[in-house]
Amino acid sequence: MKVTIDEEACIGCGLCADTCPDVFEVGDDNIACVISEDYGDCDLEEVAEDCPGGAIILEG
Repeated sequence: MKVTIDEEACIGCGLCADTCPDVFEVGDDNIACVISEDYGDCDLEEVAEDCPGGAIILEG
């Protein structure tokens, strides 16, 4: 599975980074980014569903 962030939709709340800090971080521009493709035990589907901006895109 591939994870991307829709930068236009991201509101910079940090929920993804709080939930999966090894996968996501919020930059100085208040936009989340994917920092690792090793998703470990992060439940990406749950994080994407909980994202208030709907900015987390799952492919595959």
